[in-house]
This record gives sequence, structure tokens and C-alpha cells, in this order.
Amino acid sequence: MNYPWIAIPESSIPRAVNPIFQHLIDTYVSESNKVASTWKQFTDADLEYKPHVRSSSVGQILSHQLLSERRFFGEFLGTPEPAPDQVLPAALTIDSATNRFVELVVARLGFFARQQESWWMEIVPFFDVQRQRIWVFWRRVLHTAHHRTQLTVFLRLLGRDVPATYGPTADVSWTGADPTNSAAAAGRR
Repeated sequence: MNYPWIAIPESSIPRAVNPIFQHLIDTYVSESNKVASTWKQFTDADLEYKPHVRSSSVGQILSHQLLSERRFFGEFLGTPEPAPDQVLPAALTIDSATNRFVELVVARLGFFARQQESWWMEIVPFFDVQRQRIWVFWRRVLHTAHHRTQLTVFLRLLGRDVPATYGPTADVSWTGADPTNSAAAAGRR
């Protein structure tokens, strides 16, 4: 897939000291690029938008994403992180939140790249249970995908284009895209 905008280019991805863990770093960057691309589809006028009274607003989801990544990575994985009161931009805008998100992701990459197997496999506290760091890492990636999905639904409800994440969308396609929308497509090899 070719994206019109990439926050963290492939050339900026550090190499893991243990190649078996490169996929963690590559996936974290890929998912983060998708988050940043989704955020950039909103405008500052959308920050208060929420589709239901019990929903979080766009701005609340952006803030939560920044703060919860800081907590997951800092508290549960031990990455060097800014103080909690230094995570959010002084003024929350789409650009300031997106820029801060990318800045925090990039700052974590070298740390993850330096970690050996014993670090990834170590059991650490995670809320009220114990889990391997690698499990906590993947749980964070899934949590991030959850919030990105919330926001893609918000985009659709606002009548905006939904960016491609894992393949074409109703709004974005390209030559060679091969969506699996039929039994015949699912049976291709």
C-alpha cells in the first residue's frame, strides 16, 4: 500500500538487536502511522464531536491515547517517558496531538530496538495481574487499534473519507488492491 502521508518513514525504523523482535518495532510503527493518518482526517472543529452522549469526544480519545500509551509503556514496560503532566500538548489541536503522538512513538523506538529476549519475556505487573512484557506490548498495540477504529467510525458518521489501514476502503483504493469481499476472493491462493 502507498499512503499519501507517512509520519514515520521506514528509513527511520531502528533495527532490533535481536532480529526475532524486529516485527514488534515494525508493527508498532505501522500501526502508529495508521493512527496518525486517521487523526489527520479530523479538523479542530471536530474535537468536541461525539456520536452519542455516552461516547467520548474526538479530543477525549486523542488525549486518552496519548496518556494511556504513556502509562502502558512507562508503568508496565519501563520505557523512559515524560512526566504524565508533560504528555499532552499545551493546546489540544489535531496537529498538536498528532505531532505529540508521533514524537512519543519515535522516542520509544530505540529503546525497544535495544531489548533482548529476556527483557521481552520477563513477567511484569499489569494492572491487577502479571504478564510477559511482550504480551503487554501487543495488548497496547491492540488497544491503539481499538481507538483508531472508534475514530474511523466517527469519520464515517461525519461524512469524511476513511483512510486505508490494512487494505482499501470505500474511499481509498489503488491498482492491485484485492479486497476479500466474496467467497471466491477468500479462496484465492
